[in-house]
Order: sequence, then C-alpha cells, then structure tokens
Amino acid sequence: MTLTTGNISQASLQALTEASAAINASLDLSRVLDTIARSAASVMEAEAGSVMLLDKRRGKLVFAAASGEHAAGLVGQEFDADLGIAGRVVASAQAVLVSDVAESNEHYKGIDQKSGFDTRELIAAPMVVGDEVVGVVEVLNPTGERSFTSEDVNLLQVFGNLAAVGARNAQAHEKLKRENLGLRKTAAGDRTIVGESPSLREVLGLCDKVASSNATVLLLGETGTGKELLARYLHDASPRCNAAFIAINCAALTESLLESELFGHEKGAFTGAASQRIGRFEMADGGTLFLDEIGDISPSTQVKLLRVLQEHEFVRVGGARTVACDVRIIAASNRDLKAAIADGRFREDLYYRLNVFPIQLPPLRERREDIPALAQHFTIRFSRQLGRGAPSISNDARAILTGHHWPGNVRELQNVIERAVLLCEGAVIEPTHLPEDLAGTPSAAPPRSGEGSLWDYERAMIVNALRDANWNQSQAARALGISRDNLRYRVKKYAIQRPEQR
Repeated sequence: MTLTTGNISQASLQALTEASAAINASLDLSRVLDTIARSAASVMEAEAGSVMLLDKRRGKLVFAAASGEHAAGLVGQEFDADLGIAGRVVASAQAVLVSDVAESNEHYKGIDQKSGFDTRELIAAPMVVGDEVVGVVEVLNPTGERSFTSEDVNLLQVFGNLAAVGARNAQAHEKLKRENLGLRKTAAGDRTIVGESPSLREVLGLCDKVASSNATVLLLGETGTGKELLARYLHDASPRCNAAFIAINCAALTESLLESELFGHEKGAFTGAASQRIGRFEMADGGTLFLDEIGDISPSTQVKLLRVLQEHEFVRVGGARTVACDVRIIAASNRDLKAAIADGRFREDLYYRLNVFPIQLPPLRERREDIPALAQHFTIRFSRQLGRGAPSISNDARAILTGHHWPGNVRELQNVIERAVLLCEGAVIEPTHLPEDLAGTPSAAPPRSGEGSLWDYERAMIVNALRDANWNQSQAARALGISRDNLRYRVKKYAIQRPEQR
C-alpha cells in the first residue's frame, strides 16, 4: 500500500513528526500504546482516540489503550477480529470513515454503553508493519463544529503506520525481556540424569515416547525422586527445547502469591503491586511450565488453572485483558491425587486434564544399583564447587550408602554426599564422614518387606562391580572376591543384563 503526504498540511505534518517522536521515545509497551491513543486524538483534533491490538492466536481485537473522558471503560474490552468497522479495517488494510455512527449497522453500540461515550463520527485506520496488520487506531468525534474529511482519513492512515512501527518495536522489546527472564530461569540447575537401573531406563523410555508431543505429563513419586530433573529432560528432548523451561513449587506459596506468580498482576492489583508483573505462564510462552506439588493448590486456583488448560488463555490478577499462551504443562505430585479427589480436595476434571500421560518415578531404594554412580556424581559436583579434587568413595562407605533405605531419596543422598565432601580432608570418603544413622549399620533404617532386602543389596553390589569392570565378568569376580562361575550364577539368578547404550 502506497501513501502520499502531498495533500497533508504543513501543520499536520508537524503534528505527525511530534507524535512519532513521542511514540518512539519509549519501549515500554503500555506507555507507547497510551501515547498512540493520546497522539491520535491530538493530531486528528478529536475528542478521543483508542488503540486495538490484533491477537492472532485468539482471533480477537483488544482495546489496549484509549484517551478521552471515558477511556477507562474501554481498555481490556475485546471482540472477534472479523466483526464491526474495525474488523473491516483489519480485513481490507484500509482506513474507514463513518460520518454518522447512529446509522451504521457495523458499529457495536455495546462499546458506547460500556464506556459511557457517545460516538457520532469515527475514523478507523489499520496499523500496518510490512504487509501485516497488527492493530487498529480509531479517533472519535471531531472537536468544534467541523466534520471528519477524506483528508483526515489519509492523515490517520499515515499516523497508523507510524504508530504501528512504534507498537511493534515495543512488543518486540517486551517479548525479548520475557524470553530473557524465562531463559535465565531455564539455565539454572543440574540437568544430568545418572543411573542405568532397569526402573530408571523404563522411565526414560516413557519420556522419550512423549517428549515430542504437546501432551500434558503428570510425574508421580515420592519427595526427592527427581521430578523436576525429569521435567527438564522432557523439555530438552521436545521441539520446545530452545524456548523457556519455567518451574514453580505450588506448595511453597500462599494462594494469592501463587496466582500472582502463575498469571502475573497489574499495577495496583493489590497492596504492594507497584508495577505490572508478568507471570510464569507468560515467561514460559512457547516453552514448558513445570508445576511441582500440584496437589497442594487451593480450589480457587484449581479452577483458574483448569481454564488455562482448556482455553490456553488467562487474565492477570487485577486485570481485564485476556492473554493467550502456548505452554506445554508438566505437573508433579507426591500425593495420592485420587484420594484427594475422593476427599473433595482436588478437582476430578483438573486431574483428568493433567493425567494425560502419567509417569511413576521409582524411589531410590528400588534402584540401588544407581547409588554409587549418583554418589560419585555428587562428589565431583560439590568438590568442583569447593575448588578441590574429588575424593573417591571407599568400599565400606559405598556399601553403607547402597544399603541405606533412603526415605528422602536422591535429595537425601545429595545432602549426605555434600556433608561428606565438606568433612573429608583426604583423598577417600570413609564411613566416618557419613552421618551416624548411616554409618552405624548398613540397614540403619530397616526396610519394609520387598524394599532394601538382602536380595536387593547383593544385586546392587554385583551390578556396580560389573559396571566398574566395564562388564568384564572375570574382573568383576576378582573385585568381589568370588569365582567367575559364582558370579555367572548370580547374574543369572538376579536376571542382570548389560544396559543398552542410550
């Protein structure tokens, strides 16, 4: 579309220049949009101006800013992008003049009812960047005794294109800020999954099957089993891997704080809300949101979360504008959610929205053969943080670690190893560097039936010896102090197989 300014007066050109400078003086989106609305009314000598942004995801036009006496009643209102005068402007990318609004069938009278404004005349012009319409700018009712003219239409068309560039720049800046915040949070944390036990390989196999989809995943398991680490694994293996991974612990926040963290809030939404804040859903747009301890959220938050899962949109706390989001949800809980449903503490419809692809994480006592590798991994990590060489773990200390019941799972093991690294001043971690409740006896916490039995303990020792010997049975037998035939018998007895290379 080609526009000329030959029929625009010198005064109007000066007004356009000043308006353009004001619009481009900031990259704050809300400030830019407010400036556009005020400048449109000033340049066009109109009683009011407004800016509608096109939300392509939802197919809506949303009043993002307005000027004039009744502006507050307009902001946040929305309607289908193919309706009304503004819809015609979006479809044609051409400005429209309506000299008698009362006689127009396209003007939605409910807008005036909601805003309390009496619209008599209006001009609506597209905001165009390249070949893309990004919104509509409107001016209402010329001041004084005059009426809008075709020259005014041309002037607003030029203004709309100038405003579009400023709005798009501010939108891009806001998106970059959001993505930067999200990616900074994504970068935090260890992402290494350690272990080759059959139960862990089974879990990772399920993750590999679902990672490439957008299906919601529900991770279930005891506290400390590594649910967030597995959620990161799913994200890294998905098409969303280059976008943000955002995690939030739902049990750590009160209801009001959790809703603000999830959905963001507007300035003045509550005491202390000094500015607008984007929430985790916006940070994770295009990426993955991990909701840990989902079973602890309040009934009110459950309702709002259900709406986001169903509609892929939400409203900030204290706001009116609907925000669309493209987020893959991974939820986790250490609670029995079915029991919570029976007790009326968790919504059944939300459960079925979350339980699309459930994955049960094994406790550490069911993957004992992974304990030595995990212990060494944590030893290296904490030694590196201290700037020293990593000590080895003695056979006696390894036996104690392998035999412990680990009610706190991998997180408990991590804490034990961190303490041992701090206490160890030599090259080897010994039983004396372990907590007394571990070092006293390999079965300091007596296991329940079928958990941590002698069978499990012996199997784990054999698997570790084989792994240390690179699965050479002769070397492993020598390290265990048994014959090769004795080892082969136990390998068959415990159905031990060399893991496939991942």
